[in-house]
Amino acid sequence: MKLVIIGGVAGGASAAARARRLSEDADIVLLERGPDVSFANCGLPYYIGGTIAQRDKLLVVTPERLRQRFKLDVRTRSSVVSIDRAAKTVRVHDLDDDREYAQPYDKLILAPGAAPFRPPIPGIDQPGVYTLRNLSDTDRIKQALNANVREAVIVGAGFIGLELAEGLVRQGIKTTILELANQILPPFDAEMTTPLAVELTAKGVVVQLGQTVEAIAPSEQGLVLRLNVGETLTAQLVIVGIGVRPENRLAVEAGLEVGPRGGIRVDEYLQTSDPDIYAVGDAIETVDFVTGDKTQVPLAGPANRQGRIAADNIFGRRSRYRGTQGTAIVGFFDRVAALTGAAEKTLKRLGKPYRKVYVHPANHAGYYPGAQPMSLKVLFDPQTGQLLGAQAVGGAGVDKRIDVLAVAIQAGMTVYDLEEMELCYAPQFGSAKDPVNMAGFVAAGLLRGDHPQSDWETVAARPDAWYLLDVRTSQEYAVGHVPNAVNIPVDELRSRLSDMPRERRIAAYCQVGQRGYLAARILAQKGFDVVNLGGGYTTYRLHHPEQVAAIK
Repeated sequence: MKLVIIGGVAGGASAAARARRLSEDADIVLLERGPDVSFANCGLPYYIGGTIAQRDKLLVVTPERLRQRFKLDVRTRSSVVSIDRAAKTVRVHDLDDDREYAQPYDKLILAPGAAPFRPPIPGIDQPGVYTLRNLSDTDRIKQALNANVREAVIVGAGFIGLELAEGLVRQGIKTTILELANQILPPFDAEMTTPLAVELTAKGVVVQLGQTVEAIAPSEQGLVLRLNVGETLTAQLVIVGIGVRPENRLAVEAGLEVGPRGGIRVDEYLQTSDPDIYAVGDAIETVDFVTGDKTQVPLAGPANRQGRIAADNIFGRRSRYRGTQGTAIVGFFDRVAALTGAAEKTLKRLGKPYRKVYVHPANHAGYYPGAQPMSLKVLFDPQTGQLLGAQAVGGAGVDKRIDVLAVAIQAGMTVYDLEEMELCYAPQFGSAKDPVNMAGFVAAGLLRGDHPQSDWETVAARPDAWYLLDVRTSQEYAVGHVPNAVNIPVDELRSRLSDMPRERRIAAYCQVGQRGYLAARILAQKGFDVVNLGGGYTTYRLHHPEQVAAIK
């Protein structure tokens, strides 16, 4: 068997190593256009920011090690020009010797990855404007930082953009983030990003939403950026990170099927429309594990698994890729945000029914020093309670809860299962009722009818139809409350039933939902038409980012 793999990094390198473990006799050729066959692309922002001090720490494995340990024919600086499916050869351009040759294959794996999208902005090719994909890009940005950079602009508030912003600020560089959407981190639901935007502005990052660059020109200050809102910015460094596009040229020119967004189409075995060609990684169109729809998710974890699965199938082990769930995490300064499964915005767009709950627990027992708050949002099927997605924002412990919920989604679990989950507990690690359990209690209570609950958006749509009842203490109410809300502390509620109208629906809320739930139980049993507002005043604030004046 002659196996040729185009592209290294996560998908291609994993496929090559797996292929060798399955067959000592196969002739395995790995063709990589760049000089590095496998590097930690997720670590690039941290090297630029100085957290990772040594460049060689980013090299996952060298070509020499792959040749020695796995007996692979690794050819770096080898750019594949074309695929001849009829002859079963690929045309390779050796960039070092500037020569071309034909490389035959029995089976072919495409792992070309995705390239940063460079919009057709006038001046985007000016010196000082960069994208970040590989170590060569990283070296250029590091070199630029050594040339007296005082101001930097990051175009795009995605994962890499926020990680870069932290590193630049820590080096004393005035940093501005431009994002065309009305929120940072577009994969998240908008309200879950509010604390993250607050953190960025508190640390000195200027966040400008609804804005992007229309033109870039040289100036005495380095570069001047003209924005879509008519303003201008100056900078000596501009990094464009507004998304990636699959590297599909070889596939398209070879006549392989691609999806409407350019992803190479594969089946559940990672096989393309040509039975002798497989494709893995950021270049492919895959299936959303939760919704079943076609999607493209550029993540290292799925790419690694896909590489293994493609090699399995080529060497006779029938392995199936179940789909991509989109589990991801980002951390910057003192904040962490993670998500898994479907976002609310996705379910709305697809017209799929869902319910949601918010809980705002600490990462471990509150009486143990160092407890940090988090906000956890869980989405689930309104009939069966099956989990559809989850997002969390906070500090320590966010990763643990989203990992647990990611496994629960993979296992087809419901919110009722979350109630019964037995998770490790000691006061410095968690609580006897873990945040995952708490989300299950609230969601299952909602579905059973024990917990009449409404969302803030529902109340906001018809504010005059509701009697807003704040059941926190008068001191909490004085610090901040929902406009037009009446304050009756929950401990006074039973003695003040006559103060509330029976002809209107009552929406009760507290700080995070627990006292609001108790108030709703009391009032419902006294004959009032009442709901608890999910997640309380904390969730209300998530939905009102305009209260953060520093975000333009």
